[in-house]
Amino acid sequence: MIYETLFACLQEKEYIANGFKKKKVLLLARLPNIRQGWLQKVSVKYQVLITMIIVLFMLFFGIIAMHNLDLEELYVKTAFLHGDLEEEIYMDQPEGFIVPGKENFVCKLKKSLYGLKQSPRQWYKKFNSFMVSNDPYMIVVYILNLLMGHLYTYYMLIAAKSKVDIANLKAQLSSEFEMKDLGAAKKILGMEISRDRNSVLLFLSQHSYIQKVLHRFNMHEAKPCPRTDSDFEYMSKVPYSSAIGSLMYVMVCSRPDLSYAMSLVSRYMANRGKEHWNAVNWIFRYLRGTSYTYLQFGRTRERLVGYVDSDHAADLDKKR
Repeated sequence: MIYETLFACLQEKEYIANGFKKKKVLLLARLPNIRQGWLQKVSVKYQVLITMIIVLFMLFFGIIAMHNLDLEELYVKTAFLHGDLEEEIYMDQPEGFIVPGKENFVCKLKKSLYGLKQSPRQWYKKFNSFMVSNDPYMIVVYILNLLMGHLYTYYMLIAAKSKVDIANLKAQLSSEFEMKDLGAAKKILGMEISRDRNSVLLFLSQHSYIQKVLHRFNMHEAKPCPRTDSDFEYMSKVPYSSAIGSLMYVMVCSRPDLSYAMSLVSRYMANRGKEHWNAVNWIFRYLRGTSYTYLQFGRTRERLVGYVDSDHAADLDKKR
């Protein structure tokens, strides 16, 4: 919740409140008028938001496969709580830590919290600052010789030719942040990672995630071939947008073979019909028979290659 008059006041969730200490509470004036937290305004309570692109993982895995690097994973505990706030934000006293006689007072946040719109960005800025202070030649991914790290919110992948280098970086990070060592990377963000080091290959699969998506949309027992769909009247209740979003995640992470099909079915999000849902079901059936298919990375020439696909205005809707 946000109290809004002269200040903003955020009410902490229970799992955050349990770890809040009284000695960090700064008592201020009472603020009335309850509003919803998502009304947090740009330029008043936060300035800039960022979104990390999962496609960067593809570049990262490609480099790992090219150089046949060791790959291990870390989990950053309570990552967003490390961020330093750049704005003044006030919150209600957390449950269980309310000061007797001062129940109507509020606290000034000294660190970012889960739920604040700027928390992800402040966490990344904190992490960037730490990495740059140890390696001033830091670029998009943190590279020192052939030691690389890729951070995505709470999870971090570390790759290097030497396990000693990985251990040293883990120790360095653990000295600043509370980390959980997950060992050799096997799975991250629903992507299952497997290696064939002798053949210098890295594989990405989303079998488990695909099975969850199939169960969610009641397609886990669907035949791999077409079958009769529901009538047109049912389309108003069909979770078309949600299905497209779930399939899009599979396409972006490990199944580029879905790209063309997804580009077609996603065009009709606002005006879909029975035939469009039938096409989505075809994609589900295709995944039903190919959920174990993986994306393979191998050793290639170390150069950047770009491709363009010109279909000469084949878009029948807009003639693009």
